[in-house]
Amino acid sequence: MNLTEKTSVETLLDDMAEDVVVNQPSADAANTGLRRNIPEMMRKIPVTLTLEVGSARVSLQELMSIAPDSVLELDRLAGEPLVIKVNGTPIGRAEVVVAGENYGLKVIDLDGLNLDLMAP
Repeated sequence: MNLTEKTSVETLLDDMAEDVVVNQPSADAANTGLRRNIPEMMRKIPVTLTLEVGSARVSLQELMSIAPDSVLELDRLAGEPLVIKVNGTPIGRAEVVVAGENYGLKVIDLDGLNLDLMAP
């Protein structure tokens, strides 16, 4: 990547900064406008949502012996809800469903995500 090219995060931050400037008609409202627009700005930050099936702890020797037909037992029971994570942080549990031709997730509960903090 060229050092002068903007990354998607830099572009997003620039867009959020423009939103703050556009929504602030005067310098007197700068502090109030910034605080008021933080939840709106936060809603635009991209996050990675993952569904964790489980994990297995193996030795390096066991790892080296894994082949295409190997089966590793995970630490979750079959049928048990899976963990929903946002940027690696657990926020709830879900089940896998089929959505059209893709897999999807059906949320069972959200216990690690406070969406009220992001309300406008």
